[in-house]
Amino acid sequence: MAELRLRRSLLYVPGNMPSMLQNIPLFNCDAIQIDLEDAVPYSEKDAARILVRRFLEGYKNRNKEILVRINGLDTKWALDDLKTVLPALPDGIRLPKADSPEIVERLDTLLTEYEEELGLPIGHFRILPSIETAEGVINAVQTARSSPRLIGLAFGAEDYTATMEIERTKSGEELFNARMNVLWGAKAAGIQAIDSIFADVNDMEALRKETELIKRLGFTGKCMVNPRQIEVIHDVFAPKQAEVDYALEVMDAIKRAREMGTGVISLKGKMIDRPVVVRAARVLNTARAHGMVDVVINEEDIYGTE
Repeated sequence: MAELRLRRSLLYVPGNMPSMLQNIPLFNCDAIQIDLEDAVPYSEKDAARILVRRFLEGYKNRNKEILVRINGLDTKWALDDLKTVLPALPDGIRLPKADSPEIVERLDTLLTEYEEELGLPIGHFRILPSIETAEGVINAVQTARSSPRLIGLAFGAEDYTATMEIERTKSGEELFNARMNVLWGAKAAGIQAIDSIFADVNDMEALRKETELIKRLGFTGKCMVNPRQIEVIHDVFAPKQAEVDYALEVMDAIKRAREMGTGVISLKGKMIDRPVVVRAARVLNTARAHGMVDVVINEEDIYGTE
């Protein structure tokens, strides 16, 4: 199986703030999203993209994934964003307002052109589309399948609630249907599902509750606006030791079952079959990515041999 890349924490850093850019190597998050869109005033768009390019050119030994959030493809800034930052080789592009598959496909085409120009392999630049409007939510399933460059779907709750003309609350009931559409799209396409920011950087208890909720729903990561939120998010997404121990028992039990010529077995009074094994393998792959176990789970461990 492919090595799991953790994207538990994706931190936004404004592209027009040199002090924040300089601190990127120090942040203990899985990914950085350098923002050229909402965080940058119109008057600073040109200067910000040049600043970001210079920063990326100097950041050679990167210790985390780097995405750049460009301005929307329907704006006058987007093409200049790509032209300026792509030669500095970010890992990918965070695409705002991904309302339809066609928008992602257009970016895919542009990235292919730049890869050819830069002498890079096709597919070098990845895409993380933002689902942040009612139209984007409706089209999320199709958008998730629109390009092989996609590493996930990201939900943008702040813009979504604005387009829906509703208030975002800490309890989050108003986001449930939209989140599920994003999840269904991502899971059906086999890519990661990334949740929205939690804007109150002083309420760590509420951040924990929301992160626990979205983990239960199936999200694999969360965006952030402040590095103080990293520790809570990582703690929630880390498998608990009891989960890891049980997953190891499940894999051992199904191995014994196959040696006996069957695909099911009882473990502590519960039936162990393929869906349970798939869940256990997911826990162990996540635990391995966290450095909790050394075990390597392959397809044969999960599905057996023919």
